[in-house]
Amino acid sequence: MTIDDLLSLIQPPDHGLLEQAQRRLDRLTKPPGSLGRLEELAACYVMLTGKLMPNIPRAAVYTFAADHGIVQEGVSAYPIEVTAQMVLNFLRGGAGVNVLARHADAEVRVVDIGVAVEFPALPHLIRRKIAPGTKNFLHEPAMTREQAIRALEAGATLAQEAAREGIGLLGTGDMGIGNTTASAAIAALMTSEPVEAVTGRGTGIDDRRLSDKIRVIEAALAFHRPNPDDALDVLAKVGGFEIAGIAGLIVGGAAARIPVVLDGFISGAAALIAVGVAPACRDYLIASHRSVECGHGAVLKRLGLAPLLDLYLRLGEGTGACLGIGLVQAALKIYSQMATFDEAGVSERGTQC
Repeated sequence: MTIDDLLSLIQPPDHGLLEQAQRRLDRLTKPPGSLGRLEELAACYVMLTGKLMPNIPRAAVYTFAADHGIVQEGVSAYPIEVTAQMVLNFLRGGAGVNVLARHADAEVRVVDIGVAVEFPALPHLIRRKIAPGTKNFLHEPAMTREQAIRALEAGATLAQEAAREGIGLLGTGDMGIGNTTASAAIAALMTSEPVEAVTGRGTGIDDRRLSDKIRVIEAALAFHRPNPDDALDVLAKVGGFEIAGIAGLIVGGAAARIPVVLDGFISGAAALIAVGVAPACRDYLIASHRSVECGHGAVLKRLGLAPLLDLYLRLGEGTGACLGIGLVQAALKIYSQMATFDEAGVSERGTQC
């Protein structure tokens, strides 16, 4: 199914269901609104999925991995080989995202969408490679427009497959040395913020490398002049394959009426692309946290999302998304398992004894 096909499937939220869900929440044995954003999450899930009494959803975090030609410019503290090495770590269950996913009872699904290494046959590795990494976007477009569309469609197809499996909540994750550089370029374009305001230290670069990173992004944007009103143009010129895959997962999730819990800065940049391609998918986004990466705040503001957590995270992988998934699950347990005043025989506010 193409991206264009999916766009026609994205339904606007049913605000009538939101009101029904809120009425149930107000009947639970607590003062109205006293569980704050947990109530908001539960009502939002009902509205988006169309299920007035939903089960606690199966959740899957998709960690998309890809390499970036821009690392040739010295923008990362780690070598490009780390991307492939971390893919193997994910598959062994030894990374941060694996630990937090187990805590949240979520699956981690690792997707090779553009790693520079050709992996041997590995159990559970999802192979959707578009190319062995992007080009160095300081000198040429990161990818072709056709590759950008293929990567988007790869992510969207995974979301559609997840829906058929009964997955009811999607999380986004990333792995790709150099991807904060691509994300900062996207963020600067799509939020109209100066490059230096949205460019952070990524894997922990020093002041000199940070200055070089900002210079590289500014030079690339001046060279390519991407059109911020054409998200595919931005993605193709300065993006990454894992960013495209996440954007596609968001669009595919929205088309299947599955809420998508975003991770941090890279996922936020992907969400900017997804909303640029399909504005209606913005309603299906849940921001798990605010990253330490300085551009993430501007991204969340542009998307109109309030993060659930602010824990000074900057790892990526889907770690924040796992924590957000846990909060959505907690909210739905409150919604479906907590007794109402009538069920518990508890007097309501203002009731005379």
